[in-house]
Amino acid sequence: MIKLQEIQISTNTIKSIIIAGFLSVVIFLIVGFSGGFIINPESVIPEVYIAINSVCFVLCWLTLHVLLSKFSIYKILGVLGLLCLSAIAEYYFQIPNNPISIPVLILFWMGISYFVIPQFFKKYQILILLSYGGVITYFFIFRGKPNYAEDYSFVVTGYFILSISMMIVLWGYYQWKWYMNLKVNQTKNELILLKSQINPHFFFNTLNNLYGLVIEKSDHAPEMILKLSDIMRYTIYEGKSDFVDLEEEIKYVGDYIELSKIRYNKKVEISFKKEIEIPKKIAPILLVIPIENAFKHGIDSLTENAFLDIEIKTGKSHIFFSVKNNYASTNTNHKGIGLDNFKQRLAIMYPNKHKLNINTTDNKYELSLYIETL
Repeated sequence: MIKLQEIQISTNTIKSIIIAGFLSVVIFLIVGFSGGFIINPESVIPEVYIAINSVCFVLCWLTLHVLLSKFSIYKILGVLGLLCLSAIAEYYFQIPNNPISIPVLILFWMGISYFVIPQFFKKYQILILLSYGGVITYFFIFRGKPNYAEDYSFVVTGYFILSISMMIVLWGYYQWKWYMNLKVNQTKNELILLKSQINPHFFFNTLNNLYGLVIEKSDHAPEMILKLSDIMRYTIYEGKSDFVDLEEEIKYVGDYIELSKIRYNKKVEISFKKEIEIPKKIAPILLVIPIENAFKHGIDSLTENAFLDIEIKTGKSHIFFSVKNNYASTNTNHKGIGLDNFKQRLAIMYPNKHKLNINTTDNKYELSLYIETL
């Protein structure tokens, strides 16, 4: 079955190439018939004349081959019929700028544009029609003037070239806009993916510990359940936002720390300093990543004397954040997926507006972050 499909595809391709070649020959014969070859043979040496027309012929062949793979031959023949009509009118009228050739030639180029860039053509069809409609209107106006061929033909040519140039510029803008939208959507999708990578084990471990507190009928159980509820609400709802109030992020970090504490039977010294002089906005679920990293690779690796120092403060145009913790000498891995996630989100949300420093000395780990803000 696959071989039959491959043979059929190959046959259709060969057929398309042959038909495109035949149509290219017909087009060049039509152009030559009307006396309008690509370049005047008398203005260049024969070698250059042959080279230019050969390149144009090959480009025409390839273009038609691509069009035949997307559109029916009847539509393409319909558009080529306009070119034939223009050439025939040019040949039989024997007058410059006859009333048929230029309007029909414009319709031909509009048809080619519709085939080559259909989505662009449909989106800006009104502007394109007005542009070429203006050229045709001016053409018929100047034809009523005395000595129109000598005095006004260059004006029509200029308008014709201007309308084509405008269409090319508009198409370039359309492509640029499409590319920028693609980058924005890609960035948004990447952020969604990065936000979804918050360690799910935290929730599972916390639920297990809460279950133990409930069994023991601990007075802390209701408070811990409420904090877990706040964390889940923040992750689900506020996590969708691009930016949140720094105070909300700090509360989220505080709840995370309190819930993390219940996992340990050992003594852990945790310091959380906050100096918020000026209210700020920050990307949500960002600051918790280094703290999670400190618990996982620092506190979890120690049996005693574990500490974690966290500091957040703001200035007129910045946010400063730091995390310091110790770790066991046998644990050399402090990076992990979470820290890569942290760096990627910083690069997306704060391009060229942040400084991240990480130092590891004497079984101590320190991360400091400086974010420029408005």
